Amino acid sequence: MAILDRLPALAGRSALVALFLSLQAPVAVVAQEVFGEEPLAIITADGKRQEFTVELALTPGQRAQGLMNRRTMAPDRGMLFSFGQTRQVLMWMKNTYLPLDMLFIDRGGTIRTIRENAEPQSETIIDSQVPVAFVVELNAGTVRTRGIKIGDTVESETIRNAGDGP
Repeated sequence: MAILDRLPALAGRSALVALFLSLQAPVAVVAQEVFGEEPLAIITADGKRQEFTVELALTPGQRAQGLMNRRTMAPDRGMLFSFGQTRQVLMWMKNTYLPLDMLFIDRGGTIRTIRENAEPQSETIIDSQVPVAFVVELNAGTVRTRGIKIGDTVESETIRNAGDGP
């Protein structure tokens, strides 16, 4: 009989615990996206081939996460964002601790705009200024030290496959 007398109190407590747990769900750690990789080369105007390995940001979740919360990146690494269409692209550096160089690339693989040394943690919008299909992010200073310029060509399987589309 004592258990039956306590049921209303236990039920109220259980409801309170369930409410507490349901409110905690949005605060839970968000799963980190998994990124594929591929080689990428930038062919400069003087014919030099600059080689990198890039992680691929192909899905909305991968593009949203990008390089956020990373503290280091090897000098020969980067990230290739593919948008699945040609359009004006707006980026920012929120929750990104690494200063980055951003290359805005058209569907054919030509660099159309470059933003060097994007400021970590900034919420300032970085605009492609022209319609593009891809963005490559590299460590800040890479554009300068490797002589990368607007008009250079970027080669990768992802860019090549996009050029085969409609």
